Amino acid sequence: MTSESATRPREAVHEQHVEGFGTVRIVPVDPAADVDLIHGWVTGERARFWGMSGHSRDQVLEIYEYLDSLTTHHAFLVQRDGVPVALFQSYEPDADPVGECYEVQPGDYGVHLLISPAEGSAERGFTGGLLTVFLSYVLADPRRKRVVVEPDARNSKAIERLVRAGFVLGPEIDKPEKRARLAFLSRDALGGSG
Repeated sequence: MTSESATRPREAVHEQHVEGFGTVRIVPVDPAADVDLIHGWVTGERARFWGMSGHSRDQVLEIYEYLDSLTTHHAFLVQRDGVPVALFQSYEPDADPVGECYEVQPGDYGVHLLISPAEGSAERGFTGGLLTVFLSYVLADPRRKRVVVEPDARNSKAIERLVRAGFVLGPEIDKPEKRARLAFLSRDALGGSG
């Protein structure tokens, strides 16, 4: 982030304190201010399944400016105690190419999550803490009945983590950029909580 964006906190769309984990804020991406951070994350080896490994800084900026112009797709930075730790994107499946690959149900809400590279050793429970906050945010809107994800089918680590979080695996689908594995988490599976 630029020093200007770092000194002026953005209004969060969701903020939640998780005991023993910290305060997590979900803030809208500012494409111009965040491009260097996002470019570093999405082009790194650990983000190879994100599909942007060869993208230039300008290409990444163009993509996030385009996302910022849509009403059906949104990009957010996730901050933990003020430090950016993840890129979170949401979309309405019926307005996305994934909607052509499965039967979209009313209340479906798609998400993508890219966790930043860890500084130092991996922190036990980190991804679970973030998932707790994401699900709270997504399901805070009662119109959202089911969370839809479609990680790269080769990303076994992400798929295993989603299953541990309660997602039910769906079929593999072919998208222009990847073969993906659909997975779903219904509000009912979480006991109707948001």
